[in-house]
Amino acid sequence: MKYARYGTTGIKVSQLSFGCMTYGDPAWHEWVLDEAAARPFYKAALEMGINYFDTADLYSHGKSEEVTGTMLGEMARREEVVIATKVCRPMGPGPNQQGLSRKHIMESIDASLRRLKTDYVDLYVIHRFDYGTTMEETIEALHDVVKAGKARYLGASSMWAWQFAQMLTLQKERRLSQFVSMQNLYNLVYREEEREMIPFCRSAGIALTPYSPNARGFLAGNTRADSTSLRGSTDQMTRNWKLGASAEDQLIADRVGEVAARLGVSRATVALAWVLGKPGITAPIVGASKPHHLEDAKRALDLTLDAETVKYLEEPYRPKPVTAQE
Repeated sequence: MKYARYGTTGIKVSQLSFGCMTYGDPAWHEWVLDEAAARPFYKAALEMGINYFDTADLYSHGKSEEVTGTMLGEMARREEVVIATKVCRPMGPGPNQQGLSRKHIMESIDASLRRLKTDYVDLYVIHRFDYGTTMEETIEALHDVVKAGKARYLGASSMWAWQFAQMLTLQKERRLSQFVSMQNLYNLVYREEEREMIPFCRSAGIALTPYSPNARGFLAGNTRADSTSLRGSTDQMTRNWKLGASAEDQLIADRVGEVAARLGVSRATVALAWVLGKPGITAPIVGASKPHHLEDAKRALDLTLDAETVKYLEEPYRPKPVTAQE
């Protein structure tokens, strides 16, 4: 495993982040694996050298955090792993069971820590931007979470670059704990983050930990018309974000397949290697529901795509509407 400095912080993380959305309660999504089925994947990730685990309170409505806490508690020493979880998305029907208000943040961090069976998380991430709460209220509450010792660092997820820049400015002006990472949607068929967010984060020393490097399985061939993948046939977000919906996307996926065949690796390895090869990328978040998924991801760490191959993969891309902000 290779490790990288996490933005401007002093911690080092594996260059693959283990995404834990796949594990929890199958009642949440049909493709989710329960605790027993999840166990071999956590074991394999740790044996591979992965030390960075990413979950969220939303995933299986807390069950993913419970599974993650149980698995890491059994298999790893707390100081050896970097645990990230998130807050913002709805956790119940009530008006105060979502968002980034002080009330919800304070209640959510305590609930997440109980489920994760730990005294602190290494990274507490706002899962989206909350238009119903002032930036000032959110950043003050997050600062208090850090000062209380419940989180070591703060991160953010998909939003407009101007929103992220404004929040960072307010944190700096008020001498509050600052965001150190950005978790955004980025892959060969969704590159709109290259316009503003990625250049801004690189200039500010923000760690980039993109999710869906395989476009939720589309680039790996799991959501194509002839796919038999359960997630590919049931994943609503793939449809909402229109990943693979255009002729250009289909052409890019075909080229990923051609390159994979030529290099003797999987489609997923090629798609992830492209993301890893981009400047500023710290640790893409990868999921695994089949034994070979982690091996495919690990191979990407040692695969450097030459300039001609990169150009061939990127050439069909056309600008598209910004998505994944919801």
